[in-house]
Amino acid sequence: MTSVSRAAVEAALKGYVDPYLEQDLVTAKCVRNIRIEGGRVELDVELGFPAAGCRDALSAALRERLTALPGVAEAAVRVESRIVSHEVQKGLKPLPGVKNIIAVASGKGGVGKSTTAVNLALALSVEGARVGLLDADIYGPSQPRMLGAKERPESPDGKSLNPVVSHGVQSMSIGYLIEEETPMVWRGPMVTQALEQLLRDTRWRDLDYLVIDLPPGTGDTQLTLSQKVPVSGAIIVTTPQDIALLDARKGLRMFEKVEVPVLGIVENMSIHICSQCGHEEPIFGQGGGQRMAAQYNVPFLGSLPLDIRIREETDGGQPTVVAEPDSRIAGLYREIARRAAARLSLQAKDYSHRFPSIVIQVTRCREVIRNGYVVKRVCTTTRPVYRYRTVCDTYWRHGVKYRSCRKVRVRVR
Repeated sequence: MTSVSRAAVEAALKGYVDPYLEQDLVTAKCVRNIRIEGGRVELDVELGFPAAGCRDALSAALRERLTALPGVAEAAVRVESRIVSHEVQKGLKPLPGVKNIIAVASGKGGVGKSTTAVNLALALSVEGARVGLLDADIYGPSQPRMLGAKERPESPDGKSLNPVVSHGVQSMSIGYLIEEETPMVWRGPMVTQALEQLLRDTRWRDLDYLVIDLPPGTGDTQLTLSQKVPVSGAIIVTTPQDIALLDARKGLRMFEKVEVPVLGIVENMSIHICSQCGHEEPIFGQGGGQRMAAQYNVPFLGSLPLDIRIREETDGGQPTVVAEPDSRIAGLYREIARRAAARLSLQAKDYSHRFPSIVIQVTRCREVIRNGYVVKRVCTTTRPVYRYRTVCDTYWRHGVKYRSCRKVRVRVR
């Protein structure tokens, strides 16, 4: 009987290119624990993204390649997912309880960004990840209605908030704290401060991904997110229409300037599906998202149709991924979620948690010398001392004076 070598097994595995990683699993360093016992080959595949929907298909494809090798009578492949933290912007560290933050953005409103964000968050959850959703649109929060959540978040200590859990996804929005018809008449500094509080004062519980639904455009909220929030990657949502693509390019260039990786582009409303006859028609144009992805050398994650069921189910608090989990549209959302998460898994990992905190100490010694000999030596060690100073911004609106204050840590010595 022909003996099987480890090199032959790896060569067979290299012949399979994963559709989400777009490379073979050996090159992607996903293959673990290759064991060869006579004519039986066993190995583990550890993916860096959730893949519950394609795990069985991947295992079957690899087994087929292994059993085709001379001398292999039986093959066993175990596929698992292990999600880790990935690098963020320079000078920032991942949030406690959150491994990765994915921002969903659009250049302009009306392209279906919020609908895409909530369905992608639910799709990642269905694929096996622990997911949270932050509604960063302070002026127009829509995620509470889309998730069908009406309860207010609880505060166990009077300082932080527990996220609201809907359909297995942890969520937080300013819409949970105000009435649905109450307008948020706030200036930019108050909006950015509210966003930071919603993000950092929420007690996120062991999230693999936190999806942030950004407001449209490239304003104060987006700038605050890129400068103060550790974002692992961004997804751009657009329609095939030329006007929408023009603004989507601005959003993409903004993330490039602030060094946030763009995971890919999602083309929404690509094809209209008639609810009566099922006829498909590209009423907003065709191929715009793919051309934009090729122009800026970023991945094209997929296209979504303009279907009345998406709107009806989302308005009713049951997004498509939950309402029709086996439908074609839900499959498209899960496919896009896997592609985005796989793209993120290829980025550099974050190792900041492995390094100890460095504390600067200053040691001063005083010696007493008699007849040329040191008879007494006293040393004291001091650490940097910090104090908190309150900084306030004052502005006027409609003849009323407003004051916004924050605490700043200042080093004394």
